Amino acid sequence: MIDLLGQPMTAAVLGAVGGILLGLAARLGRFCTLGAIEDALYGSSDTRLRMWGLAIGVAIIGTFGLAAAGHINLDNAFYFSVAFSWPAAIVGGLLFGYGMALSGNCGFGAIARLGGGDLRSFVIVLVMGLAAFGTLAGPFAYVRAALFPRVADTGTPDGVAHVVAKMTGIPLVIAGLFIGVLIIGAMLSAADFRRNRSAIIWSAIVGLAIVTGWAGTAWIAQNGFAPQVLISHTYAAPVGETLLFAMQGSARPLSFGVGSVAGVWIGAFIGSLWKGHFRWEACEDPRELRRQIIGAAIMGAGAVIAMGCTVGQGLSAASTLAFSAPVTLIAIFAGAALGLRQLIVGFGGEKV
Repeated sequence: MIDLLGQPMTAAVLGAVGGILLGLAARLGRFCTLGAIEDALYGSSDTRLRMWGLAIGVAIIGTFGLAAAGHINLDNAFYFSVAFSWPAAIVGGLLFGYGMALSGNCGFGAIARLGGGDLRSFVIVLVMGLAAFGTLAGPFAYVRAALFPRVADTGTPDGVAHVVAKMTGIPLVIAGLFIGVLIIGAMLSAADFRRNRSAIIWSAIVGLAIVTGWAGTAWIAQNGFAPQVLISHTYAAPVGETLLFAMQGSARPLSFGVGSVAGVWIGAFIGSLWKGHFRWEACEDPRELRRQIIGAAIMGAGAVIAMGCTVGQGLSAASTLAFSAPVTLIAIFAGAALGLRQLIVGFGGEKV
């Protein structure tokens, strides 16, 4: 495949495979982070939160299963390349969650809604991508590096399974698989959720999409000619990377991230047509547009500080049981809760 397509195109195709599954899950399975948080806080329903938990459990079992089979070396995963930072995870997560609430979608959700014809999401994608790259490698990178320096992780990777394996002496992969089973059991403990077959199926598909990312990039690293980082799906910096490719495609190669972003859009577009939900939508309220632009900018910066978004940290990093995943997820939840309260209830009688 690499000989036929070349390594950049192969990476993009493999990224698109998982991206399409994620896009379908967003449109057909209603898999959405902000929606899950809003349902739990204001809708008295934990179904979509359990969907996220089940997806994480499936992703953990699949990822550690690949490690057990010798297909990937978890220690080389992107999320273990940098030492865990409490400030970066907490501040970045809070910013991301708050920005997500203001804009009405995370990066992944915005791409999925764009696939259904929502032009408001196009603005969110553009602003978030620019803010992410501006914080990663642009003028704000100096501030980020000064406040949240990234230190290479040269010791034991900062992972839950690594700690459990070290403390108990059991193999790393067994520790990870056991934790994955526990999470799945906890999510399926609710009878109402067990009866929701659609939610269970789409959650499993999301988890498997994350596993395809690890498997695909590991295969490229082993068989390709150029270096390939062991990564899976995330929608912060890759959104900016996709924008750059759209402008400089003749001088900038394709990548796994670009393929993943395109895949989500394609999957969401197919899903919206399948459901008959595709329709063009635009923002009619300048206040709403302003709020979405501000939220997207905050969200892009927060994702880079936290080294991942709801999918990057919440699913991909969580599938490796990196310390950053639960801390960032809790911070995202708190930031989103704050933003939703401001939008729905208001502070001091004022709403945004």
